[in-house]
Formats: sequence, C-alpha cells, structure tokens
Amino acid sequence: MLIFFLLLLIILTSIIIITQKCVGVLFPPERYRLISRGILYFDILLILGMVVGYSIGHGNLFSGILLHFACISFMGQLVFDLLVMVRLLFAWGQKKMLSIPEDKSRRSFLRGSILLPASAAAVALYGGLIEKNNTVVRKFDIPVAGIPDDIRGFSIAQLSDIHLGPFMSLDDLENLMEKTAALGCDILVITGDLFDDKRINFKAASLIDTYVDRFKYGIVYCRGNHEHLRGIQAIDMAIARTRIRYLVNSVEYIVGSSLPIYMAGVDYPIKRDEFDFLRDKYADTALKGIPEKSVKVLLAHHPDFIDPAEKYGVQLVLSGHTHGGQLGLFGIPLVPPVFKYLRGIYHVGKTVGYVHSGNGSWFPFRFGCPPEIAIFTLTDNK
Repeated sequence: MLIFFLLLLIILTSIIIITQKCVGVLFPPERYRLISRGILYFDILLILGMVVGYSIGHGNLFSGILLHFACISFMGQLVFDLLVMVRLLFAWGQKKMLSIPEDKSRRSFLRGSILLPASAAAVALYGGLIEKNNTVVRKFDIPVAGIPDDIRGFSIAQLSDIHLGPFMSLDDLENLMEKTAALGCDILVITGDLFDDKRINFKAASLIDTYVDRFKYGIVYCRGNHEHLRGIQAIDMAIARTRIRYLVNSVEYIVGSSLPIYMAGVDYPIKRDEFDFLRDKYADTALKGIPEKSVKVLLAHHPDFIDPAEKYGVQLVLSGHTHGGQLGLFGIPLVPPVFKYLRGIYHVGKTVGYVHSGNGSWFPFRFGCPPEIAIFTLTDNK
C-alpha cells in the first residue's frame, strides 16, 4: 500500500508541475500567477482528499464522491497538458517545416483561448461520468476440434474486476448481474477483484448467489489480488454461504461426456518476490489432474497464467487484472506496456487467452476502453 501511495504521489506531482508550465503558455503573465496559484492550492487539497479516500475513508460515501471528483480533475489536467503540448508541437512544425512566420494574433488567441481547457474538461467528464458506466457486450467464438453435439454452442459469460466499493455499489452490481443473466449464457465466470469493500462483501456474495439459477451451470469465481487486500478469510466465509463455485487452485467438471468441459481456477500469487514460482505452482496444482481428452478452461485473475496454461494444453484462459489499461484509442491501449498481455484476445500455441477490460475500477475513469461483458461460445473448428 505504501508503494501505491508513493507512486500515486509521484504521478500527481508530475501532472501538477506540467500543468503549471502549460498554464504559463496559455495565459499572459499577469493572469498566470493568480491562476497557477489557485490550481496549485486546489490540487494540494485534492491530493489530501485522495490519500484519505483511498485509506481510512475507503468505502465511505463522501470519500467516494471526493475521490471521483479528484480523479476527474486530475485526468482533466492531464488531457489539458497533452493538448497544449500537441498544439505547441504543431506550431513548431509549421514554423520549421513550412517556414510559416509566427503570427502574433494567433499566438495571442492561443493564450486567451478557452478551447483547450474546455476540450480537456469535456474529455475528463466523458471518461469519468459516461464511458465508465457504458458496459458493452463482446462475443467470441472458440473453435474446438471434433466438438460433440452435447457441448457445441456452450457459452461462457465473463465478468472481472468489479471492485465493489466507492465506485461500484450493490445496486450497480445488481444491474450488471441482471444485464449479464439476460444474455442467456450457460455459465458465468468472475475472474477476481470482485470484493473490494469489507462492509458489503457478505451482502455482495448473497446478491450474486440469487443469480446462480439464472445460468444453467451456475456461477464460477476465482480470487484476485484485491480479495487478499480486503481480508481473504472473511471473503472465504462469505462465499461458503452461497452456491457459487469457488475455485482456488482447483478444478471442477462442468458438462459433457465424450469431450467433457473442465473449469479450473487459480489463486493470485500475492507475494511479488515469488510471483513466477507461485504462478507455476498454482497452475500445476489446478491443471495436472484434468484428463487430456477434454476442453480445459482456466480462470486466472492475472493474465501471466496464459503461459503455463499453454503447457497443459488449456484451450481457453480467462483473465483480467489490467482493466485493459482503461485508456485507449481505436481499440489500441494508450498505456505503457507494463503487462505482457494487456487487453483482448491472445494466441499462445493452441491456447486462446483473453484479458478482460474489467467492469469496475479503483480509478473511476475510462476512455476508449469501456467496461464489458465478454461471451465465449464453443464452436466447430472450421
């Protein structure tokens, strides 16, 4: 948690410094000092609010509102900074490459224009209030060689990274479950980071349990890292009171005779210094007992499990954790490649891996990466 706060502080401080420089470009000197000082004081209060909201105030309604406002404000500043830098780069290119002399009137217009901050505010409000709530449905066919009639058309709905808490209420969860159940899939899987608020975790488990009968083969769930952060023993107790299939380095038979479907689930390797070792150990424990002649589906919160799954001949790996980067353009993530598998479909040998974009977030902003319900249907291998 300390590393998280330090990283957050570094990012926010960088945004503040760059914003101060960009304000100096946009406004004349006589207005710059007053505006920059006001933004600085405003940002300091926002940082304090974020620290409180993410720590002692986690789950509190007021803290949630404050966090939401702070995140939108900082994203607005970040977009503003990018727009100013693009505008300056464009002006420099015109001057250098096209030999266009500097236009004093245009420069004056740039300094006094409200177009850039207005555009930044529009993007921030859209990402913080609209797209993050605009759940889309994505459908994929998974070819299976020699698929028999009894499992042909078997459909799996996936949710991931719901993050119950300040930005995802129980009402939001119920709406999401209702929308998912209405799609008529055979089974629902939830790939971790569902529980993120100790005060409502038991109610959330009970709510999900009421939807088990809406799916022919029920609901299957595996842990994520936030379950460990919010008290794994209490979450285990909450799940034990329900009919949810809870897979922790284990496997269950689902359906099928000549070519049965087995679904395995692995725990999240919470120890960073032992991540690779635990990943391989968990995968081995969950997968080694599955018959070779079967359809193997692995639920793993972290997408790095795609690699060991391929060694066991797993046909489909469903994961999450990355939130798809939460920022994208034309379907392409706009974040640094900190994950080997970030968003969407990946093919590793004969294994198909999918990284879900998530349904919720601990940072309430999405642009070009809406929350999703992913559906996978087993089909003939054409």
